[in-house]
Amino acid sequence: MVDRRPALILPCRSAAGVVAAVRHGREEGLEIGVRCGGHSVLGLPLTDGGLLIDLAPMGAVQVDPASRRARVGGGALLGALDIASQRHGLATTAGNVSHTGVGGLTLGGGVGWLSRLCGLSSDNVTSFEVVTAAGDVVTASATERPDLYWGLRGGGGNFGVVTEFEFRLHQVGTRALEVEFVHELEDAHEALRGWRELLAEAPRRATPVARVGDLDGRPVARIGFVWVGDPAEGRRLVPSYRSIGRPIAERVEELSYLDLQTAGDDVEGHAIRRYWKGHYLRQLSDDAIEAFLDRGDGSFPAARLTLNAGAISDLPDEDSAYSHRDALVEFTTSAGWLDPAEDQARMTAARVYAAGIEPFASGAYVNALADEGDQGVRRAYRPEKLARLTELKRAYDPDNVFHLNPNIRP
Repeated sequence: MVDRRPALILPCRSAAGVVAAVRHGREEGLEIGVRCGGHSVLGLPLTDGGLLIDLAPMGAVQVDPASRRARVGGGALLGALDIASQRHGLATTAGNVSHTGVGGLTLGGGVGWLSRLCGLSSDNVTSFEVVTAAGDVVTASATERPDLYWGLRGGGGNFGVVTEFEFRLHQVGTRALEVEFVHELEDAHEALRGWRELLAEAPRRATPVARVGDLDGRPVARIGFVWVGDPAEGRRLVPSYRSIGRPIAERVEELSYLDLQTAGDDVEGHAIRRYWKGHYLRQLSDDAIEAFLDRGDGSFPAARLTLNAGAISDLPDEDSAYSHRDALVEFTTSAGWLDPAEDQARMTAARVYAAGIEPFASGAYVNALADEGDQGVRRAYRPEKLARLTELKRAYDPDNVFHLNPNIRP
């Protein structure tokens, strides 16, 4: 779907390489994009005739199990972080597709199956090494450039190129459990209301999930949870989920944490045409459930509701640039297809579906934005946060060198 051709692609192997790339791009007047995992649905880093800084060679991960810290290169993928950490039974919050870039996920906040137990990915960063728009290498932490540290935790790629992260790791074990009950769509309203009642008492190792989509050509709802840790403990929750509604099928599967983290992978993931939309909801009303289960004319893409809360909401809102710690659930809908002739219809269906949820929404996750532009940025950050981010942008990137992102203008 994206066909833009940079004039120059620089695969960088060190912070010094990124410095050289940024300075060269600025001296030559080239538009600069930065690529890590390549998961931008709009292909934002790619610029016709510009400069692409490719961080892929900077993919090393070093884990110190004694201090429970990981040093992660700016081009690392989530799978590399998970594999290195799980050798010691450790992990930190990462997304649900292993070929996602650590950088893009973390700079937007970073949610995953450990969010409710360990906080956001960005909550677990102890320091960043950053190349600024001026071509300087700086460190941002709670004690060194705390203003930049605040903005990098949720403000996206607006303030520089992160060449290394230091993460706090957690002892989470190596096992997981997936539980899913399938409901006929016409019976799912009762089941979703029952699922909603279970959210308040969900243990932090559990992430309740509700999905809608097709199964063997008919629309269904799948209601359950993901558990990270000892599966025997997670199985104690199964009866309460089995008792809601009238499920027609169930799946209770024990798996390793690494298998859980790769379950969403698709070997053709980067070849499929994609589009997505997302919302945060502070409440899940009956009307919101109705809108979630409304499949329109049958063309709507699959979607899910995922419980937030837990450790995400432990920190005060002002702790970082991330702006939706008070959200109860996140709504996401994602379409994938192969035929270019279907582009408009597929994207329109996703937009219409998401528009039905929007009246109940409290904002948007910056990593779930697609083509919303400035309006999307305003939904991702509350006004006071956006004002503070704008000042930070003015301080670190007054010429808006790093603008191929959900852009915060200086």
